[in-house]
Amino acid sequence: MGLSRVVAFAAVAALPFTAARADEGMWTFDGFPAAKMQADYGWAPDQAWLDKVRQSAVRLTGGCSASFVSAEGLILTNHHCVAGCAEQNSTAKNNILKAGFVAGTRERELKCAGQQAEVVTAIRDVTGEIKSAVGSATGEAAVKARNAAKARIESAACSEPSMRCQVVTLYGGGQYKLYTYHKYSDVRLVWVPEAQAPQFGGDPDNFNFPRYSLDASFLRAYEGGKPATTRHLTWSPRAPVDGEPTFVVGNPGSTQRLFTTEQLAMQRELVAPMRVATYSEFRGRLINAMESSPAKNREGHQALESFENSLKVYIGLKRALDDPAFMGKIAAAEADLKARSGDKFGNPWADIAAATQAYRNLYLARYFALPRGTLFNYAISLVRAGDERAKPDSDRLPDYTESALPLLKKQVLDAKPIYPWLDQLQTEWSLSKAREYLGVDDPETRLLLGKESPEGLAARLVAGTRLADPAVRKQLWDGGKAAVDASTDPMIVYARQVDANDRALEARFDETVDGPITAAQARLADARFAAYGNTLYPDATFTLRISYGKVQGWNERGMMVPTRTVIGGTYDRATGAEPFDLAPAFIANRSKIDMTTTYDFVTTNDIIGGNSGSPVLDREGKVIGAAFDGNIHSIGGNYGYDPVLNRTVVVSTAAVQEALEHIYPAPALLAELKRP
Repeated sequence: MGLSRVVAFAAVAALPFTAARADEGMWTFDGFPAAKMQADYGWAPDQAWLDKVRQSAVRLTGGCSASFVSAEGLILTNHHCVAGCAEQNSTAKNNILKAGFVAGTRERELKCAGQQAEVVTAIRDVTGEIKSAVGSATGEAAVKARNAAKARIESAACSEPSMRCQVVTLYGGGQYKLYTYHKYSDVRLVWVPEAQAPQFGGDPDNFNFPRYSLDASFLRAYEGGKPATTRHLTWSPRAPVDGEPTFVVGNPGSTQRLFTTEQLAMQRELVAPMRVATYSEFRGRLINAMESSPAKNREGHQALESFENSLKVYIGLKRALDDPAFMGKIAAAEADLKARSGDKFGNPWADIAAATQAYRNLYLARYFALPRGTLFNYAISLVRAGDERAKPDSDRLPDYTESALPLLKKQVLDAKPIYPWLDQLQTEWSLSKAREYLGVDDPETRLLLGKESPEGLAARLVAGTRLADPAVRKQLWDGGKAAVDASTDPMIVYARQVDANDRALEARFDETVDGPITAAQARLADARFAAYGNTLYPDATFTLRISYGKVQGWNERGMMVPTRTVIGGTYDRATGAEPFDLAPAFIANRSKIDMTTTYDFVTTNDIIGGNSGSPVLDREGKVIGAAFDGNIHSIGGNYGYDPVLNRTVVVSTAAVQEALEHIYPAPALLAELKRP
C-alpha cells in the first residue's frame, strides 16, 4: 500500500494543476462544462436532463449524499450513511445494525434522530451583494459584514418552513451563491442489511478495490406525517458496461485544490501529523474500552468505524503532502499563475502566507478550545443559542441565524440514545490532548481543566449532567438565555465557562486569518479566471455537484485492475474470521444467489468525502449504483485529481436488487422501485 501511494502521486505530479483535464471536476449545476464533455465523449446532457437529476438528488445532514428513487419519498444511500440511525434504534435484545432491518409496512419505518434530507430548488449568484456589503472593510470587520449580508440574504429568500437557504462561499471568496433547498425534516429508516454485508473486509479493505461490499440502504422522506411526493430517478438494476459514461451527483465535502503552497505546507507540517497522532490514540482507547463488554462493543461500533476511516484519510493526505514531486508540481503551477498574472492582482500569495503564519500560531488553541462529546455539544449549543437568539439576525454567529436555527434545534432536541462511557471517553481524550499540545501552564489549559485531571473532569461532567434527557434540553431551549444562565447543570456551567475564550479565539481568527485570506483568495480567483477562463471548478463545499466519467479500471504494479467484482467472489474471499466473515444471510441464502451478479465496480468519476451515497447514473439518467468509497489513490483527491489512478468505488443496483430478491427479501420495496 505504501508503494502504491508513491506511484499514485508521481502520476499526479505529471499533470497540470491549472485547469480541469480528462474526467476531473466537481462541477456546480449552474456551471456544468457541457462543451468540454461533448469534446471528450461526443455527447453531453442537456438542461432538461440536468434539471431532472438536480430535483432528485438529496443531501443528508449527516454528511452524506443520496437520491430519490420513487415517487413516495424513497431514498437510496449508503449503509454507512444510515448506520447511526440503525444504531439509535437498536437495543441489546434487538441489534438491527447487526441483524439488519426491513420495514414490511410504512408503519414500521423507524425515525432517524437529527437527520434531514434536502433538495436544491434554486441557485442564485449573490457575489455582488456580498462584496458590496463588505466594501473596503478588512479583518474581523470584513468577516462580520460578510456574515451579516449572508444572514440578510438567507432570511429574505426563505419564507416557508419547508425551505432552507444557504449562501455558499466558492473559489475561497471569489464567488458567493445562494442555494435554496426544500427540506424534509422527518426521515425514516426503511431497509438496512446486516452490518457485516457492507463492512465485509473491514478497515483492511477500506479505500481498496476489488471490493465485496453491499454498502447500500434505503430511507424515506415524510411530510405532514405521510410519505413525501417526490421527483425521482429511474431504478435500473443492470450491470455496468466497460467504458460507458457515468455521472456522480452528490455533495462532496471539502477539498483544498486551490490552496497555495503556504497553506499546504501548514497542512503537511502541523495539521495532518497532529490528526494522525491524536486519532490513532483515540482508536486505541476506544478499542480497549469496547473489548470490556458486549454492550460497549455494540455501542462503540459506529464511532470506531468513523475514526478508522478518518485516520486512514489523514495518513494518506500526509503521504501525498510529503511527496516532493507532487508538491513540486503544485509549486510549478503556482509559479505559472504568478507569471501570467504579473502585478495586476497585487500579491495575494504574500498576503495568504502572512495570514497562514498567523493561523499556525492560533491553530492548536482554536482546535482544542472546546472538548469533544455529544453531551458537551448539546451544552455549548444551548448556551450559544440562548445568547445568539437575543441578538438581531445579522449580528449572530453563522450557525445561529434564523435560516440555520431550525436544523440546529432539531439536532439538539431529537431523542437519541447517549452512551455515557463513550461520551466520557471522547471528552477525557480531547482534554488530555489539549493539555499535551498546549502545555500544562498554558492559560487555555488552565481554563479547560482548572485543578482537575482530564479523566476526573470528564467523569464529573458526564455523571452529573441531565442533558441526555431530551425533555431537559427542550426546557432549556424553550427557556432561552434566562433558563440557560440559571442552570446549575455541570455541563452547562462548564460550557458557559469555556465559551468566552472560544469566541475570543474566533474573533482573532476572523481578524488575522479568515478576513485576510478571503480577500486574497478572491483576488487569486480573479487571477485564475483571467489566466485560464472558465475551465476551473470551485473547491468542494458540501454543496450539490456533478462529476462525469466512465466505467474503467486502472493499472496497478503492471497489472490491470478489473472494473467490477461479482457476488460470488465474496465466498472465495471469506475466511470465517473477522473482518472477512460472511454475513449470516449470505450463508443462509447461498443457494438462491446469482453468483455472477455485478457487486461493486469502479469509475473515473472525481469524488471526495461527502459523496458517499451519491447516485451513479448512466447516460439516460438512470441509477446503476451508489458511490461509497474511493480507491487508495483517491485519498489525495483533496489536493489534486489523477485520471490514471483515482477511482470511485460503487455498489451496483444489480447487487441491491439481488439482495432484495434473495438475501433480504423485501417484496414491497421491489414493487415500489418498479413503479414509474
